[in-house]
Amino acid sequence: MKTVLHKANTRGHADHGWLNSHHSFSFANYHNPERMNFGVLRVLNDDVVSEARGFGTHPHRNMEIISIPLEGDLQHMDSMGNSTVIKEGDVQVMSAGTGIQHSEYNKNKDRPVKFLQIWIFPNKNEVEPRYDQISLKDIAVPNRFYQILSPNKGEQGVWIHQEAWFHLGEFEAGKNDTYHLNNGGNGVYLFVIEGKVEVNGQKLERRDGYGLWELEKFDLTATTDAKVLLMEVPMAL
Repeated sequence: MKTVLHKANTRGHADHGWLNSHHSFSFANYHNPERMNFGVLRVLNDDVVSEARGFGTHPHRNMEIISIPLEGDLQHMDSMGNSTVIKEGDVQVMSAGTGIQHSEYNKNKDRPVKFLQIWIFPNKNEVEPRYDQISLKDIAVPNRFYQILSPNKGEQGVWIHQEAWFHLGEFEAGKNDTYHLNNGGNGVYLFVIEGKVEVNGQKLERRDGYGLWELEKFDLTATTDAKVLLMEVPMAL
């Protein structure tokens, strides 16, 4: 087993006034050659957007983009004609493929919106752009990991053009679960959204990131109430 630990306070940080963002991997003006990606996981941004502010229309191409709201409501519009709102308990995915343009704004005028923005290198370029979002409320289960993303249409959660699986876990203190990887060449990047956990003896706290690869499974125990995102991705670009 190999591992890499990214403590929360070692992330890149950008404060634009209306946007406060922490970067687990190199992004925009934050460049760290040792933190360019974890396999095909290219971007993990922990974003807070001020009231009624947001990202103006901008382009993407040949990237799988996943947004997971943590608090508040995020207004989305894109060149495919979608105009939607995503909120805590939802997950959104876009396959940028041949090219899309979109904007994201905080729909609320009285509170910030907080969300995770995640980019995955696809296993197919120049695909037809697509958009999807789902509510997780009907698939969430307490005290074990549940799937929110996979490479397969028709499976639980959304799907992307990559051999990747995402799981969320919301644990009470003292509860534990074992995660079994789907593919031998994959690794898992674990991100602690809230609380404290222990993974194979490694203690992790809020907003820590921990990558594991060259293993078949691992155990996680919540040392406090905790919420954790697992991103299983191919390690070979």
